[in-house]
Amino acid sequence: MTPIDNSGATPLSPAGEHGAGCWSRIGVAGDRSCDLLPQHAHCRNCGEYAGAARQHLARAVDDVYLHGWAEHFRAPQVEKERLDASAVVFRIGREWLALPTAMFVRIAPHTVPHKVPHRNARGLRGIVNIGGRLYPCVALQEVLGIAEDGGTSREDRHTFARLLLVQWEEQAYALPVADLHGIVRYASGRVQAPAATINKGLLRFLTGVLPEGDLRIGCLDVGLVGHQLARTLR
Repeated sequence: MTPIDNSGATPLSPAGEHGAGCWSRIGVAGDRSCDLLPQHAHCRNCGEYAGAARQHLARAVDDVYLHGWAEHFRAPQVEKERLDASAVVFRIGREWLALPTAMFVRIAPHTVPHKVPHRNARGLRGIVNIGGRLYPCVALQEVLGIAEDGGTSREDRHTFARLLLVQWEEQAYALPVADLHGIVRYASGRVQAPAATINKGLLRFLTGVLPEGDLRIGCLDVGLVGHQLARTLR
């Protein structure tokens, strides 16, 4: 018996060619050799595909089917981890660090700061012009006591130095970083206590360590970091 398409006017080829599952053999999911494909553009527009869907929906509801769905709905619901925090992750030297996303104004290309006369606070590199606005440029590695050298770029990634423009209270700052990982959303319960082997100078600025893939990210204390940034301008 030759199947008929939805219009009832155009007979399709025998089931040997356009039979059950033909879309996975000669259709869009197969080698695309079906002679009806140019006419219908996609298998979902073909009567054979629609007929198979009707047969699937009209099949008998047997005990196996009922048992399978009963087991599905009987299974306890798995609670997904609630991602209640987000941070921007960046690298200074060999250390991957993070600050809360809400603290960030924008990310800018790296630029050489201009020195400020009679200003020699620890970490203050000068000022930078970003989009017509001047920002004090503060080197976090000096503030946090991190060696600027060391660290390597991750595989399959291009590494570019950046300026992170962050806001603390009423003042914005530009922070040079060696690499930028991007925004990470995470559950605050995943944050672990810092290891005792972490640099002591850096350790006091951390609220914890966030595991993210192959990275171990130090979560910086916003209050302490903000206080240190403000000190550079006094």
